[in-house]
Amino acid sequence: MFAREIELRGHIIDSLILPKVFDTILELGGDYKVLEFEIGKRKTDPSYAKIMVIGRDEKHLDSILEELQNIGAEVPEIENVELKEVEKDMVLPEGFYSTTNHPTYIRYNGDWIEVEKPKMDGIIVVYPKEKRAITKVIREVKKGDLVVVGHKGIRVIPPEKPREKGELFEFMNSEVSAEKPKQAIIRRIAKEMYQIREEYKKNKKGGIAIVAGPALIHTGGGKALAKLIKMGYVQALLAGNALATHDIESVLYGTSLGINIKEGKPVSGGHKHHLYAINEIMKAGSIKDAVEKGILKEGIMYECVKNNVPYILAGSIRDDGPLPDVIPNVIEAQNKMREAILDKKMVIMMATLLHSIATGNLMPSYIKTVCVDINTDTVTKLMDRGTSQVIGVVTDVGVFITLLVEELEKLENSKEGNQH
Repeated sequence: MFAREIELRGHIIDSLILPKVFDTILELGGDYKVLEFEIGKRKTDPSYAKIMVIGRDEKHLDSILEELQNIGAEVPEIENVELKEVEKDMVLPEGFYSTTNHPTYIRYNGDWIEVEKPKMDGIIVVYPKEKRAITKVIREVKKGDLVVVGHKGIRVIPPEKPREKGELFEFMNSEVSAEKPKQAIIRRIAKEMYQIREEYKKNKKGGIAIVAGPALIHTGGGKALAKLIKMGYVQALLAGNALATHDIESVLYGTSLGINIKEGKPVSGGHKHHLYAINEIMKAGSIKDAVEKGILKEGIMYECVKNNVPYILAGSIRDDGPLPDVIPNVIEAQNKMREAILDKKMVIMMATLLHSIATGNLMPSYIKTVCVDINTDTVTKLMDRGTSQVIGVVTDVGVFITLLVEELEKLENSKEGNQH
């Protein structure tokens, strides 16, 4: 029998960390004994558990411990992290540590060092002279780099359920349901967004990123998103060719995918309108050029240009055109997407499964994340892929964003009224 003790601290019961630990041990073929267990009496009191984890052999036990660390378990014996040198560009040593998207620390020469830029499925590269550790993807690893292997000297801190009564993420409890009261949820999201925007106005840090798909235009939500940008609630827009194309189509021709947005009826020859829209921007040179030349006078992309909101349009093999602003190189697009969201306080994902999962894979777990989709499976798949901090709102995205703007306007009017 091979056994090691682990410790759990914090709000380990209502954040479901404790049952996750038990389930993980058993699913991996191990066993456990609870040695100590103290439950916090008051809402703010942390709980504590000491558990003996049992494996078939040392290798089996190590594999269990590594998974438990990713959930938030601590191995009491303080050991330094184990490093190995990379012998060839983009080729990792055996047993390399694969990261989570949670805040992570490594112990090196007796000191705990915070790992920069956390993301899931990355590698930790350590720079001993600078006392720095950073999460990188495989393609960024170079010969001579020192990467973390095994599970020694690693501490992972998963997000916990907020303790304040009535907080948005406490209220949602990360559950996905079409039965939840939409108005109450949207009101809380608006309150959170207002606080983030006010903080951003003061120090120009943080802010909100929007990830959106073309269904937002099809369902009539384009004007609401444009207004959201104009009101200062968007600091980055992550989308694909389709969102921008159909936004521009709706402005120039009043249609989206050839359907009249106001009447919901097909327009004769409308199936070509998105190609006409791309062609107009091609002639202008870029979306920004089209705005400056007066060709594009409103809409989502117009407001991005006018309000200096960066937009990253990632290309795909499905694209028509694409627009000249689209980044066809997926690696370049991925790098720019990650750069755009790393410092954000909130990300709102609307009506785009693939783009939402891609963004979730790039960002740390401490960024508050809201996913809005008419399909419950979209939110569930996003959570299953590792974006565990997401809260889901199952509703029509056009209705959601329209109501969100209304709630923000009410909030602003009430704040202005209080000031006077």
